[in-house]
Formats: sequence, structure tokens, C-alpha cells
Amino acid sequence: MSRSRIWSAIFVIGLLAACAGNDDTLDHDAGLSDAGIVIDSGTPADSGEPAPDGGEVADAGEDSDAGEDSDAGVEVPLPGFGAISGACGVLDDELTSPEPFVFHNNIDFADDPYDVADFTLLTEGGQEVFNDGNAGGSSLLSEVFAYEMLERCELASLFATELEVNYLDPESKITDLVVEIDGMKVGVSVTRAVGWPRDAPYPLATAQSLLEKKLAGILDSSANVAPEHKWVKQILHVLAYSADHAAVMEQAWSDTSDTLKADTILIITVTDGDDEFVYSNN
Repeated sequence: MSRSRIWSAIFVIGLLAACAGNDDTLDHDAGLSDAGIVIDSGTPADSGEPAPDGGEVADAGEDSDAGEDSDAGVEVPLPGFGAISGACGVLDDELTSPEPFVFHNNIDFADDPYDVADFTLLTEGGQEVFNDGNAGGSSLLSEVFAYEMLERCELASLFATELEVNYLDPESKITDLVVEIDGMKVGVSVTRAVGWPRDAPYPLATAQSLLEKKLAGILDSSANVAPEHKWVKQILHVLAYSADHAAVMEQAWSDTSDTLKADTILIITVTDGDDEFVYSNN
């Protein structure tokens, strides 16, 4: 091959290599151009029309906010007088369900019975229940601690105390408290599973009679409560002297007709430690 042909071949190879480099550059620029088009595709928002992607981001934000209600991140039970264990923070769909439910928990006072020096350890709602009093009897402190359980476990707030609740029929049975849970009003009827002597076996017949009386009262008060205090359903809160008393009360509940139970939520709280004040109000 002559020298001139060799140089011609080298020139052609160099020219082809240069063209290949320009193609790479063009491909790269084309990619940038495409990216610019994607960005420009958002410009219809400037014309007054919302960009679809912007709406999706907003929706995502709304979903996140929906999962963060005022109670989100609050650890229960809240601190207070007495150590709480068992079912706590459990009321949700049960508040609107037509079915009855049963829950169990405990509050332990150890060797420190409640007295006036402990008043500031109660929730504000519990203090109001105490100060407002009730319709009589020796049950005030049981009502106070039934409320304490509901606020500390279910983040309930006090809506009305016993003497504040209005009824359409002045002869109606009355409930002990009205609270708000998740923005819904809930009636609360309180009773105690206890006998004498305190440690004597708790008769099933006694539990059955008490339960039927309280459930009948719940149906009556629910039918007659005034609109301003109307609740979605009621809780029957039983403070039980021991686990044995609680077991007998649950057996009585199982033996009770569905008609009488209706949609009532039964909460049985076993009190432990120095708890005589709950049952004697002394």
C-alpha cells in the first residue's frame, strides 16, 4: 500500500471516530432535553390548572395527617394515683358497634390508700367528679376511680357529672357520668362487686341480681336522657374486690340475656392493694 493510501485510511478512521463522539454528545443532550420536557410538563399549573402530581402529594399529606389525631402518640395508661395494668387503650369501634363487649383490667394501690392528700394526683376530671358529688350513698370514690380508669386508659374527658345530666322523664333511672371518647358522648354507670366479709366467696346469684338491675337501669336512662347529654352507648364499669369477684361477675354476664346486655360495654376493674376506700368511701 502506498504512503498516500495509508494517510487516507488514517484520515477516514479519525473522521469516523469524531462522528461517533458527536453522537454520544447528542444522545447526552437529548437526555437533558427530555428531562427539561418533563419539568416543563408541570408548567400547565402556571396556566391556572392544577398539576396532577401536586394533587397526589397533597393527598399523601392528608393521609398522614389523618393517622395523627389528637391522641396519636399518647402512651397509656397516663400517670396517676394507682398502678394500672390489663386492657387499656382498647375502646375504638366498640363505641359504635351494636354488640356488647367485656374488658378486664386492674388498678393497684399497694399500701397507699387514697386520702385527701392525694387529691392533686387525680386527673382534673376526677377532681371534678369528687367535688361535684353524686346523688347519695357511699359510692363517690368508686365513681371517681371509674372515671380515672377511663381518662388514664381511654383518654376520656368529663362531659357531665351525675347531678348535671338531664332526663326527659323525671322518674328515669340515672347514670353516674357522661364522658367523651374520640369525640363521642358515652354514659358510664358504676357499681361494685363486693360482699361481707370482704374475702367471703361472692355468690353468683348476688352478681346476677346486681348486673340485671344495673343493665335495666342503663336501658331506662339511655331511653330518657335529654338530647344535650345523649350518648352513643353506655359503659357499665364494675370495680371488683378480687379476681374471684371479677370471675363471678363475668359468669353472671355470660348468663344474662342479650336483650338486657344490648350494646353495653362491661369493664371489670379488679382493685388490688389497700383498696377498702373504694368500697366504703371512708
